[in-house]
Amino acid sequence: MGHNRLRYRLVDSDRSWSARQRRRRSDWLVRTFPDIGDMHVVDLGGRLGTWQRATVRPARVTVVNLEQPPAVVPEWAHVEQADACDLPEHVTVGTYDLVFSNSVLEHLGGHERRLRFAAAARSLADRHWVQTPYRYFPIEPHWIAPGMQFLPVRLRTALAQRWPLGHKPTRSHEAAIHQVLWTELLDRSQMRHYFPDSRLLVERVAGLPKSLIAVRS
Repeated sequence: MGHNRLRYRLVDSDRSWSARQRRRRSDWLVRTFPDIGDMHVVDLGGRLGTWQRATVRPARVTVVNLEQPPAVVPEWAHVEQADACDLPEHVTVGTYDLVFSNSVLEHLGGHERRLRFAAAARSLADRHWVQTPYRYFPIEPHWIAPGMQFLPVRLRTALAQRWPLGHKPTRSHEAAIHQVLWTELLDRSQMRHYFPDSRLLVERVAGLPKSLIAVRS
């Protein structure tokens, strides 16, 4: 019960620590792009719910995700089932004001796919906001586990099976190692390599860098 209450406060609740961080980042996005309410935003790898909860909703949102689109999509949005690292032509020829991505870059499956994703983000619009958790923040953000990202795969997998605060709890070894291997946190050098012409913003918690955001405005 204690773990469940802690998980609710840190992850699940609308007032959780994770939810407050998302709202802070959303407010920062609006300050960076004050005209976002008039924009057509393409969200690479995101979900529609992000924009339904947003502080300021863009005029038009195109969401690209590998998942099956939801049954009901509001008229201001379009959901495209596609790979953001290999976009179909009808998506690449669209007209967008801003490319947005939140906590996706670390789940793409390696350097080559991150290169392709970054190239798409830079080419789809003149402006972009691409966020990813910082590798050297002391708490791994997907499992809310101190130092987990620095452990060998075997220990990370064992921890993923047992740690109660992860965003996607699992008891299966196969599911746990899948999650572990598909989570590769990035550092500043990598972000500068993928986004050489962007400003690199640093989101901090208690003075420590928590996430990195490549911005072209």
